Amino acid sequence: MAKKKIGRPTDNPKPHRIAVRLDDESKNILDRYCRQENVSQMEAARRGIKKLKDDLKK
Repeated sequence: MAKKKIGRPTDNPKPHRIAVRLDDESKNILDRYCRQENVSQMEAARRGIKKLKDDLKK
């Protein structure tokens, strides 16, 4: 029998992982945004990705 993972239940699981390499300018922008909005780097990345949605071709 497989063990079920134990953790905090969530309505929005995040099973996908990515790694990103940034130049100095991008890292500075990310750091400033995170401090300003008091969010994690991953939350800032998710917000940035969601802003790309309007640019998608139908």
